[in-house]
Amino acid sequence: MEVRDDDQVLDMEQAEAEPEEPVEQVTEEPEDEVTALLQELEESKEKQAEYLDGWQRARAELANARKRFQREQQQAYTNAKADVLVRLLPIMDDLERAFGAVPEDLSDAGWIEGIKLVLRKFDQLLKQEGVAPIEAAGQEFDPYYHQAVTHEPSETVPSGHVIEEIQKGYKVDDRVLRPSIVRVSSGPLAEPEAEAAEKPTGEEEEQERA
Repeated sequence: MEVRDDDQVLDMEQAEAEPEEPVEQVTEEPEDEVTALLQELEESKEKQAEYLDGWQRARAELANARKRFQREQQQAYTNAKADVLVRLLPIMDDLERAFGAVPEDLSDAGWIEGIKLVLRKFDQLLKQEGVAPIEAAGQEFDPYYHQAVTHEPSETVPSGHVIEEIQKGYKVDDRVLRPSIVRVSSGPLAEPEAEAAEKPTGEEEEQERA
């Protein structure tokens, strides 16, 4: 009969008492599944960027369309107002010509003062709408603001400047409602001596022919 010593018996009891630690089993995902997930993530990012770009484009187009509509609406209003103002200008011309022809003995009449008041109100209305007369007399001729009916010599007005305004012109800001009708200076007449000096004499003509 085999006799075990106490140390061996103790080791065996401890070994039976201590449970064995479980061995962890490491499971690895297949590489194909990881690659598929990464590809799906990239596709999602691309779609997200595409949707964001499309939304931003649509938003910009809507903002531009709104601004364009507002500009067109404002332009239509400005054109309509200009058409009305242009039709009123001849009435202003007639009133001014009528007052210019009133005899002095009637200038203080009550009914004349009443019509003058109407003219002042008319003029105030045009100013409120931004209408202003175009400067003409003495100004340098500008084809955008002035319409020339004659070019004539003048001893007092420099060449290319307005001698006289025949019909008053009007503008709104920089837009011309009606150009000023004017006479334009072509400068002073040439002196007869200067013209004769410029013309060649008979001897000079023969020398030129020779």
